[in-house]
This record gives sequence, structure tokens and C-alpha cells, in this order.
Amino acid sequence: MGTAHAPHPPAGRPEPTVAPAGFGDGLGSAAPLWNRNFRYFFVARTVALFGDGMIPVALTAGLLGAGRPTSSVGYALSAWMAPLAVFVLFGGVLADRFTPRRMMVVADALRLAGASVLAVLFTTGNPPLWAVCALSAVAGVGAALFQPGVASTVPRISTDVQRANAVLRVSEALMTMAGPAFAGILVGLASAGAVYVANAATFAVSGVCLFLMRLAPAPHDDAPRGGLVAELVDGWREFRARSWLWGVIVIWTVYGFAVLGPSLPLTAVRITEGHGSGTYGAMMAVSGAGSVVGGLLALRLRPRRPLAAGALALPAVAVNLVLLGLDLPVAVLGAGQLLAGAASAFWLVMWSTTVQTHVPPEALNRLHAYDVAGSLLMVAAGRALAGPVAEAVGTSRLLLAGAVVNLLVVTALLGARPISRLERAR
Repeated sequence: MGTAHAPHPPAGRPEPTVAPAGFGDGLGSAAPLWNRNFRYFFVARTVALFGDGMIPVALTAGLLGAGRPTSSVGYALSAWMAPLAVFVLFGGVLADRFTPRRMMVVADALRLAGASVLAVLFTTGNPPLWAVCALSAVAGVGAALFQPGVASTVPRISTDVQRANAVLRVSEALMTMAGPAFAGILVGLASAGAVYVANAATFAVSGVCLFLMRLAPAPHDDAPRGGLVAELVDGWREFRARSWLWGVIVIWTVYGFAVLGPSLPLTAVRITEGHGSGTYGAMMAVSGAGSVVGGLLALRLRPRRPLAAGALALPAVAVNLVLLGLDLPVAVLGAGQLLAGAASAFWLVMWSTTVQTHVPPEALNRLHAYDVAGSLLMVAAGRALAGPVAEAVGTSRLLLAGAVVNLLVVTALLGARPISRLERAR
């Protein structure tokens, strides 16, 4: 549901200490939003997300264009996701040990190398599937090293964490739409190799921007460290000590398995079979526009109990699933996609802000890694089982069942007092 500490300045050259800036328009705020560190981080995240959006298009076009079966695309995408799910926990520990910013720069370097080699392979010929999968796995390891540091960077570059997350969420939604669209155009004009050249360039820009950030060392950067396993165990203790945190994640594993995981393939099948692939692409764009709306709402609304407010938005996702299950006209389905995108984005901003402001900085990377690992595994499991279950019981029934589970999840979030009564930290 789920983000860096900075390295120490070079010996002999003091690093300028930049106080976290207030997130706002500069009117009545202690400091402006677009301070140096936030500008660099915003550009890094935006271009990297733009690059991530190109990968499925590039893999699909490259492998199918080489005459490989459809299953080869699934293998390559799985080769990317599996290392991400497995290594993200170690990414959290390494981010604490070597500082998140360093790990994110290393991650971008890995992804730059993998994308560059794939660009050469797809441009010069027909690469073997094992090579594509291996290089996709390198990108997955890079993503695993990168992701834990994202959460701990935001509170270090902004005093208004909710608004920072909201702006980043809007950017993410826009890049989710723009990346695949750009990749599709580039494939048509050139080739999959050209898409990977552009993909590599985004990771280069991201790495340079992160390298240029200047943050004062965090107090815990010099804290004594145990072994890798000991730090994983310590992170687990920190995780268990916060009932609101593990409560949400336990509930979210059910949500990821029964709702989030199946919803993407079921939506794709329902809309594509009934209305064509062009309509499905348009629906994904509408969903992205909804995410922009949700991010903008999170910029304006500052609920006293953010997790409760986020949970109250989630029934809109159930509405979307019901509309899909009933196979209503395209215009109505579009309205459902817009609502679901807005609700999901609003929840994610509330969740990210709560974690970043309630968890101590020295534990944030590891706890975020546990969150990401659990979410990825359950969403992946739900996505894998969606097809066979839909064949057995029917797509409509499975979508409607997801809507029921969605409402039960909302009830659980609001009924658990440590979650619903938790107040904003700042």
C-alpha cells in the first residue's frame, strides 16, 4: 500500500543542512513546497514512474514482435515481480544500514544497466527469453532496493507530509497514463528497443536527481547495527508493536487477495470482451484521471482521523465492482472507474501519511518493506487465481463477491478502534 535518508557529506566539505520545508504554496506556510530537495525528489519519482509505465508495453511488443507466444510476456513480467516481492524486505534493512538515498541511487543504476542491455538486445535482434527474464529480474531487484526508501524520504523533505504525498500521488496517476501511451507511440514509430532506450534514460535522470539531493544526516544514521537477520527480526518487533499498523495490513492482505488482485484481470476481461480493447484503454485512462481527482482532494481535505476518512472513501470501489458485475453501459462503467480511482488514491495518501508520521524514522524503511512485501504477494496470488475462479463461478459473480468483501473490509477498518480512532500526527 503501499518511499530516503541522505549519506554523510564528503570529508572536508560540509553539506548544507536543509530544514524540511512546509508543503504549500508559500502563502502562510513556514517554507515553500518546492525547496531544492523536494524538486529533485519530485522529478526523480515522476520520471521513474513514467519509465515503469513503459515496461509492460516494451516487453509485450518486443516478445510478441519476435514471434514468441503470449505466455512469454507473463514469464518476463513474473521475473520482474518475483525479485521485488522477495528482496524488498532486505531492501528495507539495507536502506537503514547504508541510508535510503544511497540505496535508491544504486537501485537506479541497476535498472539503468538492465534497461540499457535490453535496449541493445531488442534493437540488434531477437534476444533469448532467458536473457529477457534475467534482465527483468535485475530490474525487479532494483525496484526492491528502491521502494523502501521512498516512504522515509517524504517526511524528511516536507513538514506537510499529507500534501507532499498528495502531489506525488497526482504525479503518479498522470505518469501511469502517460508512460504506456508514450511507449505505444514509440513502438509504432520505432521499436521495442527504442522504448528501452527511453526507459533507461528515465532511470539515469532519477539517479542523478537523487544524487543531487542534500539532506542533513538523520540521528539514527550512525546507530550501531546488528546482523541482517537481527535487523529483520527487530523490524518485525516494531511492526507487531503497533496495532493500528498490523491491523490495517492484516485487513489489507484480505483486500489485496480478494479485491485488488482479481479486479485488474477481471476488469480487463469484462470490458475487452464486451466493448473492445480500445474501450478498455480508455477506461484505464479514466481510472487514472480519478486518481488525479483523489490526489487533489487529499491536497484540500485534512481529516483529524485520516485512516477512518480513507476507509470511508473505499465503498466507491465496491460501487465500481457492482457496475462491472452487472455489465452496465460504457458511460456508467466510466463513472465507476472514475470513482474507484479517486477513492483508491485518497486512501493511499491517508495511509502513506499516517505511516510516515506515526512510525519512528529509524524503523520506517523496514516497516514499509513489510507492508510492500505482504501487499505484493497477496495481490499477485489474487491475480493468479482470478482466471480459474472466474471460469468456475463466472466473472459477474466474482466481481459482485469482490464488492461484498470490499464493504466487509471497510467495516473492519472502521470497527477496529486502534485504526479508526488514530488521529493525525501533524
